Amino acid sequence: MIKRRNSRLLAAAATAALLCACAPKDGRDATAKAPASPPARPLITIDSHDDIPLDFATPSVDPATADLQVNLDKMKAGGLNAGFFIVYVGQSARTDENYAKAQADGETKFAAIHRMADELYPNRIEIAYRAEDVERIAAAGKLVAAIGIENGFVLGRNLEKLDKYYELGARYVTLAHNGNNDLAGSAQPRPELGDPAGATMGVTPLGGEAIARMNRLGIMVDISHGSKQTALDAIRLSAAPVIASHSGIAGVSVHARNLDDETLRALRDDGGVVQVVAFDAYLRHQSEAELAALRALREKVGLAAGGPGALPPDKRAEYDGGLREIQAQWPPATVKDLVDHIDYAVKLIGVDHVGISSDFGGGGGVTGWNDAAETGNVTTELRARGYSDEDIGKIWGGNLLRVWRAVEATAAQLKAAAR
Repeated sequence: MIKRRNSRLLAAAATAALLCACAPKDGRDATAKAPASPPARPLITIDSHDDIPLDFATPSVDPATADLQVNLDKMKAGGLNAGFFIVYVGQSARTDENYAKAQADGETKFAAIHRMADELYPNRIEIAYRAEDVERIAAAGKLVAAIGIENGFVLGRNLEKLDKYYELGARYVTLAHNGNNDLAGSAQPRPELGDPAGATMGVTPLGGEAIARMNRLGIMVDISHGSKQTALDAIRLSAAPVIASHSGIAGVSVHARNLDDETLRALRDDGGVVQVVAFDAYLRHQSEAELAALRALREKVGLAAGGPGALPPDKRAEYDGGLREIQAQWPPATVKDLVDHIDYAVKLIGVDHVGISSDFGGGGGVTGWNDAAETGNVTTELRARGYSDEDIGKIWGGNLLRVWRAVEATAAQLKAAAR
């Protein structure tokens, strides 16, 4: 039974009623976060993190057929029902000029996702604004697009942007990315941007206000990319369960981006879910020689931080070619490695708190699941490990939908209390 903390939700409701943006700090009980329930039948597969290029849904990047790891044809071929298409912005120096650029880039990606679903392919894919929409759209035989924001830097210091992004369909926000921002500390701080050494920064006071606002709107709080302190702070501050939209498991492979056992247990006790990511570097140990080769490749193509999806086409082709050469010498992780991480998490925190993500377009992909057309290979490996159909349904989407519904329920309660 997932532990709840009624007192924190009540405190949040009282705070909302007073129009205060501070999140409650202590105590919770079972009301705000609904217990785990079996997913709907038939199986609905949800990939919680799919990056898109800035020119997505333009004549040069057709969402149906473009040479991307995720396109509509590949989703259909692989049986991937739903994907969170990501409004990602890179971290840069915290200046008014850079905030404006991040917001312009973010709005370009929002517009692209809407153009894909509303104008180009409305008969093939539809945007989900609520958890129940996912099941409805899938039952109608269409693909599902949900929207997540990666990097709270896109807000700048203006939390009213959250309201606008919610209206545009954003249903989760990753607090930080590579580098600290005004909301939270990163698992991978960047000294060249003035970040202190060591990933010790947690959620800032402004970040606490952002979490409270997300709770009131019905936006899931995402702790992936955050420091351990950010993750623990967010779990404590949020009146609703949180997610890790694309993270690995430190108990299998130590990496700054992977969640350790303490954080995973806190996520479980809070009713949340970790979406285990098919990202090579997070799934297996990399030698110093391999890491040096990867650093040299990134420097060669000008990729300072983040995934290759931000590169222009010529540099992306150069990066992909260089990566193939590196992988020929050091074979990448496989679907088996991905499911090793899933196995560990399930044994530690239970099957009700584990999901799946790819990070396609942002550096993700492993041998056996390197694009959406290969999605069935993950299900095959889960079955080979002895997972039941019910548990596979939970891992592939039921758990994430449960959290999404709990976040919606919390928002409704907070809004009602504020009336």
